[in-house]
Amino acid sequence: MFKSFSFLLQPFALLILSLCSSHVFSETSSVIRLATTTSTQNSGLLQSILPQFEKTSGYQVHVIAVGTGKALKMGKDGDVDVLMVHAPSAEKQFIHDGFAIKRYDLMYNDFILVGPDNDPAGLSSAKTAQEAMSKLIHHQALFISRGDDSGTHKKELTLWQQPENLPENKWYREAGQGMGKVLQMANELNAYTLTDRGTWLSAKNKLTLKIVFSGDPALFNPYGIIALNPQRHPDLNHKGAQAFINWLISPKAQQLIGEYRVNNTPLFIPSADSAQVAESNL
Repeated sequence: MFKSFSFLLQPFALLILSLCSSHVFSETSSVIRLATTTSTQNSGLLQSILPQFEKTSGYQVHVIAVGTGKALKMGKDGDVDVLMVHAPSAEKQFIHDGFAIKRYDLMYNDFILVGPDNDPAGLSSAKTAQEAMSKLIHHQALFISRGDDSGTHKKELTLWQQPENLPENKWYREAGQGMGKVLQMANELNAYTLTDRGTWLSAKNKLTLKIVFSGDPALFNPYGIIALNPQRHPDLNHKGAQAFINWLISPKAQQLIGEYRVNNTPLFIPSADSAQVAESNL
């Protein structure tokens, strides 16, 4: 009789084995899934530095380049092992809500406003970023927004006086695309947009746009690397993620970040705190 039910037990046993194997694989996996912003991908930084980490560590990093909002959502859902993003307020809330245990300073650059060479809205004469945005409103100058809940999009919305009214304006267009594509769209339409400097430096030789406003402290753009909470998703590759974090904030990787250049211009300034480095090595 027991034998007659063996065919019913086999699928159940395979399911248990599969679940156990999945857990073991996640703990010992050589793959680290990184959700990061399109700016770190479009700038070429990751393609430059990741091979050195993979060579010395034995891990492979699978990069998923999305907007910061999407990256944080993937972290909440346990779809990735580690996050590299640039929206401090959203990151702080993410940690407060218990989805992550720590954010590490990694690097920074700044946001800039770019537009047509003749700058019809006169942004180059603005004294502050908000004044520049007010000029866009006054002139109803065509503006391409990423519109994708990315770190760049979040920053843009903080600069407008009444961001909730923007979609009603014909001169304001939400692309729902990454930074590289938005720059291409703005270039084709002779429009303005907000971009991180890293992506701009990588793409500017293919564009006719120019920088029309920069330098306001409000445009500061810090990047962080975030370790997810093991209690939320214990099956993630937390060991690999922490090894990756430790490497990124190490003096060696920080030097690589600082030395990365496009057209002899640095794209990011390393910012790892020495205290964080010491703590991560405990």
